[in-house]
Amino acid sequence: MDARHFLNLRLKERALHGAQVTGNERVGLNGRIAVLITNVVGTMWCAYVFAGIALISLPEAIKGGVAPLVAWVAQTFLQLVLLSVIMVGQKVSAAASDKQALQTYNDAEALLKIQDEVHQLIQLNNDLTAEIHRAIVTK
Repeated sequence: MDARHFLNLRLKERALHGAQVTGNERVGLNGRIAVLITNVVGTMWCAYVFAGIALISLPEAIKGGVAPLVAWVAQTFLQLVLLSVIMVGQKVSAAASDKQALQTYNDAEALLKIQDEVHQLIQLNNDLTAEIHRAIVTK
């Protein structure tokens, strides 16, 4: 298989599949359920709700003294609220990664097309050189 044939196959494959982004990774029912839950829990509104729920038990933690208060902060507030905040950050990072992947994909696509054109020009140059060589030799 020559380089030109491989390049044409690669261009066709890339056109068929497109860029690989986060949204393409959802597989099966369990994957769809996990994405749904992640999209619900991974919002700042969910973080606010979790903070409100956690604050309900704050007065009891304060009454209990230092140890229950530290436990409340670590086990209740931080875990509930930071879970959603971290998920929001992950969604933002994934979106940025998808944009970067798409830009890289488009750049690679352009380079492959340029390389295809260069191959065509080299073939044309080789054909013309061979024709000139035959014309000179036959004189």
